[in-house]
Amino acid sequence: MTNQRAVTKRRLTIIVYHVFVAIFGFIMVYPVLWMISGSLKTNVEIVSGALTLIPRYWRWDNFTTGWAGFAGVSFGTFFRNSFIISSISTIGVTLSSSFVAYSFARMRFKGRVILFTIMLSTMMIPGQVIMIPQFLIFHRLGFVNTFIPLTVPAFFGGAFFIFLIMQFMVSIPKELDEAAICDGCNKYTVFFRIIFPLLKPALITTAIIQFYWAWDNFMGPLIYLNSPRLFTVSLALRLFADTASITDYGAMFAMSTLSLVPVFVMFLFFNKHLVEGINTSGIKG
Repeated sequence: MTNQRAVTKRRLTIIVYHVFVAIFGFIMVYPVLWMISGSLKTNVEIVSGALTLIPRYWRWDNFTTGWAGFAGVSFGTFFRNSFIISSISTIGVTLSSSFVAYSFARMRFKGRVILFTIMLSTMMIPGQVIMIPQFLIFHRLGFVNTFIPLTVPAFFGGAFFIFLIMQFMVSIPKELDEAAICDGCNKYTVFFRIIFPLLKPALITTAIIQFYWAWDNFMGPLIYLNSPRLFTVSLALRLFADTASITDYGAMFAMSTLSLVPVFVMFLFFNKHLVEGINTSGIKG
């Protein structure tokens, strides 16, 4: 009788737990679902504040209107610009951060501790502090209204990703390095043939996070890009909110929904590697 009560209590606990998680998860996802639903609604229905997820009138033409873009520039151009910036910056951060992480984790050189401390201290500096100096530098170099300010800095590494890769590299036995050196390999060969292939989970984690950050970046393109043909998706979405006329919320929600597709697909395919990289690196949220 006691065992039966324990089993019943356990089942009840499991049911309550799953119901609570389902309700909490729905609350968290609801804004995204409402945005997707809004992409198929009329402006009147959106502005009325209706919380229903099923549109009263299905407006598929919101996607056509939104994709047409502005001033002869379609949203395909904005998506292309975002892909170019996100891809280049992701490749740059992933490669450069792995190089720097290897030097800090495996090499011993003069000033290593000081440089590592300076690198970590950059994580504590708010982005707004260096925003104006960076703009002045790129402006004097003539790089404003180009993709250079949004991509080239990525090839100098990122403090967060350097630390993440270093934490993962600690789990790789140093005996592999020593064995390779005994076989005649130098430091560079050890990195490219031994260490780099084993960094796959950490590198994928770095690539996913950096792609997310670059894709959603709004302040950077807002500061450096002036020509509409160079605008990214995040910057182009702002153009729907026109204070001088009526805002087309349906088209804005439609393009916002499409902007989620790349990051959603990337997370869907690389979710396993992302979790593995974060867990192995010891960085848990």
